[in-house]
Order: sequence, then structure tokens, then C-alpha cells
Amino acid sequence: MRTSVVSRFEAAADAIAGGDATTLARLLSEEPGLVHDRSTREHRSTLLHYVSANGIEDFRQKTPANILEITKLLLDAGADVNAESDAYGGRSTTLGLTATSCHPAEAGVQLALIDLLITRGATIDDGAVLACLHNGRGEAAEDLANRGSPLNLEAAAGVGWLDLVRTLKASATEKEVRDGFAWACQFGHTSVVAFLLESGLSVNTKLPHDRQTGLHWAAYGGHADTVKLLLDHAAPVAVRDESYDGTPLGWALYCWGAGRKPAGKGDYYEAVALLIRAGAKLDPGWFEHDLDRRRVRDKVQADPKMVAALKGESSAPRW
Repeated sequence: MRTSVVSRFEAAADAIAGGDATTLARLLSEEPGLVHDRSTREHRSTLLHYVSANGIEDFRQKTPANILEITKLLLDAGADVNAESDAYGGRSTTLGLTATSCHPAEAGVQLALIDLLITRGATIDDGAVLACLHNGRGEAAEDLANRGSPLNLEAAAGVGWLDLVRTLKASATEKEVRDGFAWACQFGHTSVVAFLLESGLSVNTKLPHDRQTGLHWAAYGGHADTVKLLLDHAAPVAVRDESYDGTPLGWALYCWGAGRKPAGKGDYYEAVALLIRAGAKLDPGWFEHDLDRRRVRDKVQADPKMVAALKGESSAPRW
């Protein structure tokens, strides 16, 4: 790109990240071909890719409140909705990047943005649902599944489609079953978890990527019903994962205290109380590992409801 075009592209990218629709519209009007140009950075994204706030430079990974208006501006200007960037190894579309991005999800516009892109012709990749699950985007995974994205047992378990899981179980690989169990625990699909356990999967199964158990993931999500089911199947409460050396109780408190779950998701108080009543012990030393964990410790101590949950049927914990 010519230097002037590079400058215009960078200004347009800034306008997208900042929600400056007026500046973006002016730049597109002055330079119509800008909508087809690509970043000179390694990811080679088009301007439309920037609406995903994913796979681009970190300082532009944010979702303004008017991102739908911004996206319509780009599409109306002729942006290719299925253009691919080189982010994450290549072949990354705006839809795929949007569906796996935390920023539009946290801004509460991810599903609306997905709908806009698909309405304007975006193609759903075959692996889109699994990609969403791998990036913690459960709602986006369910949305794409409902739109007809192909599902194997792993993906079906991850979105909670029990009937399909039952149908696919006989032909599924051991890895699909194990990984599907992990997603079902992480996203609180208790009926799927129950079916897989009843089908012979061990509640002690170690899961990728940290050699954690299903109880770790259920606790991390604050899914009290799933936690109870796993405990009823004698899931071990003292087991530690291999990357963070954390117990299910530690994972639950960390996710709750660090604000890793969207507001209103999961019942962490009940999940923690269930773990305590099942014999889980608080490990104060684990929370001294780094600043984030110490902040979680402080948040726990300042929350009477969580302190009560940590009492379970025994005395209050000592930090």
C-alpha cells in the first residue's frame, strides 16, 4: 500500500476500535477502495476483520457500543464478508473471529453481530462450534449450532444436545467422548454429563489441557447442579491439575473472584458450599502465588456470602 493509504487504513482501524462512525464514513467516502485494503501487519486483516476485536493488534481489541452500526457501514461500502485474514495461522474470517472473541461477548453484542454477518452472507465454517467451545464462548457455540453448523459428539455435548449425543455415542471416538465430557462440565450441561457417566466414562478422567477433572471445570463455571452430580458419583475433591496445581475449590474461587464469568452466570456460592460439604479444604497458600490470586483472596474475605459458603458444615476457614 502507498504510505497515504497505509495512514488512511490505520485511521480507519482506529475509528472502528473507537466507535467513531463519522470518521470511518468519511474515510470510506474519500477512498472507496479502502474497504478492500489490508493491514500491512502480519495478520493482513481487512477493516471488517477489526469489528471482531480478535486476531488484530492488542490495543485495538475492544468493542464499542455502536459496533453494529460500524459493521453495517463497512458492509454497505462493499466489504467482503467472507474475506480471510492470516490471523491464527490463516483462513480467519470475520464471523469466525467474532464468534470466538471475548470482547463482543463481554459487550453483550456478540450474538447480534453474528446475526448481522450471517444475514449479510457470512459462511459458517464446519469447525465453528468447536472453535467457540475452545475459546470459552458457549453462547456463540449454541447460536451457531442452532443455525445448522455440523456437530460431532464433542460439539453436541458442548452445546448440551443430549439427544444427538445419544445418537452419536456408538460411533464416537474415545477422544470425542472425553472432550465432550469436558465441555459439558465446563458449560453446565448436567444431563449430558450424567449420560456420559452412565455410559461408562470415569468421573476421574483427566482432561486436556491441564490434566484437570470434570469437577474442576464444573466448579470453574459455578455450575452447582453439575458439581452436585459429579460429587454424587464420588468425584475427588482434592485432586489438582498439572498446570496450576489447583483443586476444584481453588478453580471455583479463582473464576468467581477474578471475574472470569459473565455477570449472572453460575451459582458459585452453592458450588463452593457443595465442595466444602464434600470434604474440600481451602488451601490459603495457593492464593499467595501471584497478585491475581491474592486479589481473589481479598475479594473472598470481603464477601460475607462467600465466607458463609466456605464454612460449609465446618468452621470458617483461616487464611
